[in-house]
Amino acid sequence: MIRPRRLRPGAVVSLVAPAGPLGGGAVERASERVHGLGWTPRVGRHARNRHGYLAGTDEERLTDLQAAIDSPDNDAIWCLRGGYGTMRILPRLDFRELLQRPRPFIGYSDNTAIHLAIRKLGMVSLHGPHPATLEFPELTRSELGRMLEGDRAPRLLPFPADGPGVETLVGGTATGRLVGGNLSLLAATVGSAFQLDARDSLVFIEEVSEPAYRVDRLLSQLLLAGRFEGAAGVLVGAISDRPDADAPGIPHPREVVLDRLGGLGIPLAYGFPFGHIPESWTLPIGIRARFDASAGTLELLEPAVTDD
Repeated sequence: MIRPRRLRPGAVVSLVAPAGPLGGGAVERASERVHGLGWTPRVGRHARNRHGYLAGTDEERLTDLQAAIDSPDNDAIWCLRGGYGTMRILPRLDFRELLQRPRPFIGYSDNTAIHLAIRKLGMVSLHGPHPATLEFPELTRSELGRMLEGDRAPRLLPFPADGPGVETLVGGTATGRLVGGNLSLLAATVGSAFQLDARDSLVFIEEVSEPAYRVDRLLSQLLLAGRFEGAAGVLVGAISDRPDADAPGIPHPREVVLDRLGGLGIPLAYGFPFGHIPESWTLPIGIRARFDASAGTLELLEPAVTDD
C-alpha cells in the first residue's frame, strides 16, 4: 500500500465539499479546527455553494476536489461534510497527481465512495471526522492528529471513558487490511468499478438514521453480491440516530448484524467508536490491523503515514 506523507506543523489542508451543502458558519468552524490542530486551511472556491441537496453543481464540486488533488503545494485533503453527492462525480475524478504525491484524504459517510476508489488504487486514506461538525471532542481530535502526524505502531486504539463498550457477536481474532465505511455507500457501489473488495480484509461498517429493516436490506445486498467473500473479520461501529429505536418489537441493530453476518463464521463485534458519533476513531483504510472480537479491541500494526 502507498502511504501518504505525515503532516507537520503548518501543513496546508485543502477543505472541500464534494457531497452535501454546509450550513451557516460551518466553513468558518472547520477553518478554526484546522488552525487548532496546528495546520493551515485552504477552503475550496465553491465550498459554500448550494445546489438543491448538493454543495454546488457536479462541475463545481468536481472542480474543487480535482483542484485539491492536483495542487502542487497542499499537504492533505479534508472533506467538510458528507450528505450525498460523491458518487455523481466519482467517475470523472483523476487521481494521478495524488498517486504521484501521496497526501492524506480524510472523510467518512458519503465520502466512503472516494475511499473505495483510492483503496482500489492501492493507496491508504483516512476514514475520519469532518471538520465542520458541531462537536469535536478530545478523543476525536487527538486520534486524528496522532494518525496524521505519524504515530508509532503497533498500537491499540483507545475507547471513550464513558462509552457503552463493544459486544462480541462471534468470538475470535483476525488480521487483515482495514476496508469499509458507510453501509449505504458500500451497498450503493455494488456492481460498479468501485465496489467493496473484502478479501483478506477487516471490514468495518457504520450507519446513521436507518431503521432496522433497512440495515438488514443493506447487509443482505452486500451478502447477495458476495462482497463479504474472503473477509477476515467484521467490525461494526455506530448505527446511530435510529428512527425506530423505541418502536415495539423491532430488533436492535446488533441482532440484525448477527442474524445477517453471523453465518460468515468470522470474528464479528458490534459497538466500536467510529461513525456518526462525537467521539470517533480515525481508521486508516489499507493499513494492517489485528482485530480481537472476543476482547473487543483493534490494534493497528502499521503507521498510517510515512516520513518519506
